[in-house]
Amino acid sequence: MKRFLEFIRKEFYHILRDKRTMLILLGIPIAQIILFGFAISTEVKDVRVAVFVPEMDNTVRRLVNDVDASEYFIVSSVETTYRDLDKVFDEGSADVALLFPSGFEASLLRGEQTIQIVVDAVEPNAALARSNYLSSVLSTSLMQLSPGAVQTGMPDVKIRMLYNPQMKSAFNFVPGVMGLILMLICAMMTSISIVREKETGTMEVLLVSPVNTFMMIIAKAIPYFILSVVNLITILVLSVTLLQVPVNGSLFLLFGISFLFIFVALSLGMLISCIATTQVAAMLLSGMVLMMPTMLLSGMIFSLDSIPAILQYISYILPARWYIEAVRRIMIEGGGFMSVADDFAVLAVMAVVLTGASAMLLKKRLE
Repeated sequence: MKRFLEFIRKEFYHILRDKRTMLILLGIPIAQIILFGFAISTEVKDVRVAVFVPEMDNTVRRLVNDVDASEYFIVSSVETTYRDLDKVFDEGSADVALLFPSGFEASLLRGEQTIQIVVDAVEPNAALARSNYLSSVLSTSLMQLSPGAVQTGMPDVKIRMLYNPQMKSAFNFVPGVMGLILMLICAMMTSISIVREKETGTMEVLLVSPVNTFMMIIAKAIPYFILSVVNLITILVLSVTLLQVPVNGSLFLLFGISFLFIFVALSLGMLISCIATTQVAAMLLSGMVLMMPTMLLSGMIFSLDSIPAILQYISYILPARWYIEAVRRIMIEGGGFMSVADDFAVLAVMAVVLTGASAMLLKKRLE
């Protein structure tokens, strides 16, 4: 029995000395419960509402103030012409548009009142929740008005789903799955490249190579880049033919942002390869560590507006967040370059930083 207890104690010592094992046993569960507990949320929160009203009478002003005072909505702008309706969605300055007819207060008393809600339905579940919440806030506000204002009944609320009128979930998930697949495949493929050189003993060949570290990083990434482009084309063909997801924007622009994202993912995998000491550790970092944040904090499944602010800030460093956002605007909304210019800029900076960091770490390892 004493020997048995000694074996148990020895195993405890072995585990406690291994920092990677302790991180897996204790760190990952903590990260999972925090991310799953806060990131998975279907609550409507801080939804930006653009109000379109030709004439701002007292009843409309009261309704707009009640919407803005709600914990769910923020009135981002008040427009006097309906011509700017497409503009607020193209620029991404609003999630919902609330349209009042001219002379709304007078038509309310005559029983001819109509309110239209236009929702960005690229994310169908979020769009449905936002329209229902806004309808509820408007109904509650109208019921609190004087009885004479609603004696003819509640107004007719018409809801229009923009970009995805059929509410197809594939319109939301296909861009997200594209980002997840390309991120994981690219990062996992390149994450073992440098580590494999060390484990197989071919690192010495790199030591005497006349090629500088930056060119070595590019040379290692190019074959994986070509294979990733094949994956991209396959994904797009299946999405359009089988899932009936349209490409409403420029195909050239879509490929441009995709090529940049692939290069960022490959650079991230190369950085992991320079940090990890074994192929198993590299696969663990590129697989488990990247998968969960990409799924939960990139907007792939859940709207980022409903998660805590600290997690929203963390999501800014995830390349998939910017790529998925850009793909949705190009494929579903039909946006042009200006609508995804910020996404292009962020991914370009990430590509430069990750490639530079990989080259520096590889140089230190070779030295």
